[in-house]
Amino acid sequence: MAPTKTGTVNLPLHGGKAPAWLFNRMKKLSREILLMMASEYGPCEILYRISDPLWFQALGCVLGFDWHSSGVTTTVCGALKEAIKGIEKEIGLHIAGGKGATSRKTPKEIEKIQFKTGNNLRYLIYSSKMTAKVDNNALQDGYQLYHHCFFFTPDGSKWAVIQQGMNEVNKMARRYHWIGDKNINFICEPHTAICCDSKSKVMNLVAKESIECQQTITELAIQNPKSTLKDFLMIVNYQENQEKKYKFPSRHDIFLSDIDKNRIEKILLSTYERKPKNFEELLSLSGVGPKTIRSLALISELVYGVSYSTKDPARFSFAHGGKDGIPYPVDKNTYDKSIEILHKAIKEAKVEKSEKINAIKRLAQFYN
Repeated sequence: MAPTKTGTVNLPLHGGKAPAWLFNRMKKLSREILLMMASEYGPCEILYRISDPLWFQALGCVLGFDWHSSGVTTTVCGALKEAIKGIEKEIGLHIAGGKGATSRKTPKEIEKIQFKTGNNLRYLIYSSKMTAKVDNNALQDGYQLYHHCFFFTPDGSKWAVIQQGMNEVNKMARRYHWIGDKNINFICEPHTAICCDSKSKVMNLVAKESIECQQTITELAIQNPKSTLKDFLMIVNYQENQEKKYKFPSRHDIFLSDIDKNRIEKILLSTYERKPKNFEELLSLSGVGPKTIRSLALISELVYGVSYSTKDPARFSFAHGGKDGIPYPVDKNTYDKSIEILHKAIKEAKVEKSEKINAIKRLAQFYN
């Protein structure tokens, strides 16, 4: 179940937040849109569309938010999460996570929903963690994640993720979309769609071309740290003797300040003791972050000649007005009318559905 399109969208970082008058309307309109989609197509179709970056961008435009800012991700996800409160059962979806500190509460939120539904959703907590680990640690593109929103069906059989990272140097944001089930492979071409500011060279450890590098990194992580640290210090010393930074030809610049020898040693001792069986297990370990993965990848390439992919998974690019007046200021009357029309349509559809069910029951009684 993958989206029909992948895409790249320019997302400049914008500060501030949506005014209350707009956000309240976004919640109401989102609620009606989700109710209608759930009634017409079911929750799996909602997940499918949520995972399509272009559809999600269009939704942000319909809801009247900035058509191109980073806030379209955080604000629209926030509106959707608020919109389904109290009607999760009717829509057939739950939403966990959000921006900043809220994103780190995703596991606890999933646990609460697990308790309410009685369904085993433990694997969703792992899926949530791994999507973040992959996009922040295994796919190093200069963007640090700060937003993570997890959408899923009550039984946990289907899920989708929208997460976003920021690059403070170029003042841009990159949005990552996922859709999955229990059979997803997190470490080999797992992405369904990525929205970003531009195509660039990255350290992509989840590409097919990086499989051998994954194996080497895992082997480095479980061998005696003395040997690995020796190789690591060889690279650091070379940098110090040559210049303050060592610029590799096919990746972001690596600064010495990025790598703390004592921290690396501590993590390597931990991985040596826990002996992860493969790259996915290594990636999932607590404490193994982007700097540890980057260091091991550098050793893998420079010392052992096993390179990783620099292929960027991002591909190509990209009712009611917009908050910033583009293409025109939000028309409040039209916005409210849209909410009213959708609400009325859904209400009438429910009545019609109820009448059909009653008619079928009457027919059944007639033939019994």
